[in-house]
Amino acid sequence: MAEASNAEKTEPASQRRLDQARKDGDIPRSREVATFAVLMTAGAGLWMLGGGLVSKLSAVLESGLSLDREQVHNPAVLMERVTADVGGVLLACLPLAAAVMLVMLAAPMLIGGWNFSAKAFTPNFGKMNPIRGIGNMVSTNALVELLKAVAKTLLVGAVAWFVVMSNKDAVIGLVMEPFGTAAPHLGSIIAKAFLTMVGALGAIAILDGPYQMWHYANKLKMTRQEVIQESKESDGNPQIKGKIRQLQREAARKRMMSNVPTADVVVTNPTHFAVALKYGEGQRGAPRVVAKGTDEVAARIREIAKENKVTLLEAPALARALYKHTDIDDEIPEALYSAVAEVLAYVYQLRAYTKGSTDQYPDRPNKLPVPPELDPFNPASQKPAQGANPGNPH
Repeated sequence: MAEASNAEKTEPASQRRLDQARKDGDIPRSREVATFAVLMTAGAGLWMLGGGLVSKLSAVLESGLSLDREQVHNPAVLMERVTADVGGVLLACLPLAAAVMLVMLAAPMLIGGWNFSAKAFTPNFGKMNPIRGIGNMVSTNALVELLKAVAKTLLVGAVAWFVVMSNKDAVIGLVMEPFGTAAPHLGSIIAKAFLTMVGALGAIAILDGPYQMWHYANKLKMTRQEVIQESKESDGNPQIKGKIRQLQREAARKRMMSNVPTADVVVTNPTHFAVALKYGEGQRGAPRVVAKGTDEVAARIREIAKENKVTLLEAPALARALYKHTDIDDEIPEALYSAVAEVLAYVYQLRAYTKGSTDQYPDRPNKLPVPPELDPFNPASQKPAQGANPGNPH
């Protein structure tokens, strides 16, 4: 069967695939729905406008069969008469033709909508492949079309037989009626029969519309591999994206590490956390975090700090609080101003001692005023802290 290859297609069509199919001119269509709409419009139009149309056509026919001497001997007058009669016929048929044309244009909106594709005009020699043609002949869609044709024949035939038998006496009685009465009566019978048979086609159309939508969606289904491949083409290969993110993280880490030599102090845990702070002279605002990290990154920050003679200070609670509640280039939280002020005071005193500006070695700060709720290792940190700046810990 032609649809055997669809056995593995379990995923619904993506929007990209639907858009591409529409661009190629492949959209759902139901000929039954369109045919029913057009025929029903024509039948209703004949029912409503048939009397006036028959009268107008009768008048034109009578006029066309009546020739006077001038028309016979003067071709110009005859052509003028014929032109007027043809114009009258066209004018009489115009309302019905306009209604049918309007429905023909609107019918595609019911299923699939309007679509114009230049690719649909491109010759496709693959359709001339006899093997493919034989496959289409034994496909599920071909079987459905055959069943529809049989159903339409049986249904319309049964309805036609019912209509004929129901109006048998009326049809036979037409021969006894004057022409002026028989003609409208015959038109009424034909219109009723036509509308009844077209109404029978509506049952086929009601079933065919949903089927065509289902068939179209099923035809465009995708395999799991096609979904993955399209995702790669649309969003990029996940491996490549992962590599790009890794390179971006490494570049950001390198930029962060380049800020460590300019820091005033690196506050440590002492091994698991490291946060580098900077507060330049004349700087407005609070000290800023220029680098931070845990474990291996923290070790690298400490190493660079030692190489560049940046002061290292073990203050576990402060290091954890700074790491948890700040991002790179963030100012420190207001709740940590006092603690960081003591740290910077120690750093400045240590610099003065190193330069020989003072003979007194500064005392290392021990009990820094770090609010317990800012320390992530403290149970009190579960409560929101005033002045804290929740940041991304990574």
